[in-house]
Amino acid sequence: MTSSSSLPVTEGTPGSYGLGPRAAAVLVFGASAAVLVVEIVALRLLAPYLGLTLETSTMVIGIALTAIAVGSWLGGRIADQVDPRRLIGPSLGVSGAVVALTPAVLRTTAEWAAPLLLLIAALTILVPGALLSAVTPIVTKLRLTSLAETGTVVGRLSGVGTVGAIVGTVLTGFVLVSRLPVSGILIGLGTLLVVGSALVEWRTRGWSGTPALTLVVVAGGLATTVAPGGCDAETRYHCARVLADPDRAGGRTLVLDGVRHSYVDIDDPTFLKFAYVRAIASVVDAAFPEGEPLAAHHLGGGGLTFPRYLAATRPGTRSLVSEIDSGVVRIDRDQLGLRSAAGIDVRTEDGRIGLRRLDAGSRDLVVGDAFGGVSVPWHLTTVEAMTDVQRVLDEDGLYVANLLDHGGLAFARAEVATLSETFEHVALVGEPADIGLDPTAGSDGGNLVVLAADRPVDLRAAQEALDARKTGWKIATGDDLTTWTGDAQLLTDDYAPVDQLLEPYSPPARR
Repeated sequence: MTSSSSLPVTEGTPGSYGLGPRAAAVLVFGASAAVLVVEIVALRLLAPYLGLTLETSTMVIGIALTAIAVGSWLGGRIADQVDPRRLIGPSLGVSGAVVALTPAVLRTTAEWAAPLLLLIAALTILVPGALLSAVTPIVTKLRLTSLAETGTVVGRLSGVGTVGAIVGTVLTGFVLVSRLPVSGILIGLGTLLVVGSALVEWRTRGWSGTPALTLVVVAGGLATTVAPGGCDAETRYHCARVLADPDRAGGRTLVLDGVRHSYVDIDDPTFLKFAYVRAIASVVDAAFPEGEPLAAHHLGGGGLTFPRYLAATRPGTRSLVSEIDSGVVRIDRDQLGLRSAAGIDVRTEDGRIGLRRLDAGSRDLVVGDAFGGVSVPWHLTTVEAMTDVQRVLDEDGLYVANLLDHGGLAFARAEVATLSETFEHVALVGEPADIGLDPTAGSDGGNLVVLAADRPVDLRAAQEALDARKTGWKIATGDDLTTWTGDAQLLTDDYAPVDQLLEPYSPPARR
């Protein structure tokens, strides 16, 4: 006679632990989705402090994969030694508490203990990621009631977990980030995980830590409201703030991911505060007859400072702007006084795609000023991209771009070399020490302006305009520029290690 405890239990009925197939699928699906939500949102939280660079993305992905590996291994091992029913509730609940605390902890660390940021960031991804990843092997242990079903159970739950990860990725990238602040996403996710823990606890009559974890989630929400580093708006790509200038009634500074991107005087668009914008204006004013309207294309919009300047100083100018972030465009209209009648047409699109849509020879001027926090969109720096810029310019057209670099200026040198490969005439504008005209002074780096054309530009007039605007900047060209560029590599679509070349911050001793 066979005892009832040894009878096989099919996948269609609850197993010996009372966990049916639907409940198992929901747990695995939800835990896997949550891991990917945490990973993607962590990138958003870290961008204002580390930049949205290849290195940052690689680090976060690496930590998340480590968490999945560690959680899967330990979850399976512990489930073989402890009653699995005692593990699911704590895994969901503790991970929910950590997730809810993450926004406040990371922003406070970045503000007050920056050297610890990477360690704290790793823990806030690793801990919930490992606990959530442990759910799949634990649930699998609960569902395995017969060796005859092993393949079916493991395969089904593995597939459900993969689908959950896909849904978490798509939902976060296309829906949640565009509609909710990252702090709201994480606090909401933490709440859901603690609720899930409570439901599991109620069903299994096991772990009873839900009330304490609920208090932690509430504390995380309250701490987020007072933590430093808040945003006026969280767009698809940036943490954005608009700061009023106490010295000018119409002055506004657009800050994206902690970096001052644009200064706009709503009442006087001819007022240019940032030196690099004054340099761009000086070059453009010297390259074209005074007051002549232009057909211009702008790669990157930000606060639209220069398109506004062109509209004010060259009536009739048509400026087409490719700005990838619709949230920034909304800020331009709602807070920075952009008017539809200003001759500025803003399209929410990637700059490279926007270039491809333009007819050959259709632009007098192309302005490159696209940055993501402290990172540079690499695909706008290559020979192929510059060839497309050259294509849309007419025979007297001018390309002028803002470059950002520090340290050895390896990225800036590579970009100048790339432009020299494409255009006949190239010049570099910047602080004398930064562009090699004052070898006795140390270079701090920062902003540089490069100009390129297939016809000569009146650099004497450009230098006079720079002097008139009191920039202190000089122009390097010819042999001086060739020496400065040295043997810098060309950037191509096939090989453009921009994130590795770029040094977004100056060394601490030189600040």
